Amino acid sequence: MAENAARASRVEVVALDGIPEVRPGDDLPRLILAALAATPGVLPLRDDDVLVVTQKVVSKAEGALVDLTAVTPRPEAVDFAARWDRDPRQVEVVLREAVRVVRMANGVIITETPHGFVCANGGIDASNLGPGSGSVVTLLPVDADASARAIRSAVRADLGVDIPVVVSDSFG
Repeated sequence: MAENAARASRVEVVALDGIPEVRPGDDLPRLILAALAATPGVLPLRDDDVLVVTQKVVSKAEGALVDLTAVTPRPEAVDFAARWDRDPRQVEVVLREAVRVVRMANGVIITETPHGFVCANGGIDASNLGPGSGSVVTLLPVDADASARAIRSAVRADLGVDIPVVVSDSFG
């Protein structure tokens, strides 16, 4: 009984091995299944496991990307960027993706996304996109719930276990 109680109150996080640099059009559920199989001690999955997938890899696989070289910023974006040493093209993408601008001050843009999230830069991100990403930024997935359902369905079909899948983002 004590072992079960200790297990119930413990959280273990395991990073999966072998997920390559994700590119638009990649079959993310298949990449995740391969990584689950390649990571020692992960399989078999249990009913109380939860699979957490970063928003960035979901966005990359689904092509939720914008190449800033194709963006022409409006004057408001240029002015804000000049004042706060930001890329005016990225500011423009943040403004384009916003349902509502909550605040633009001190170099920070807080917006409401079409999903209803209120976050810095509308979730638009240029960090950690991998080699050769150049001037590309990621957008939030159009429907993260649908993305999670697709991954969950693939895991259930392949491994016979129905576990929750969470698409996470830091909203930093």
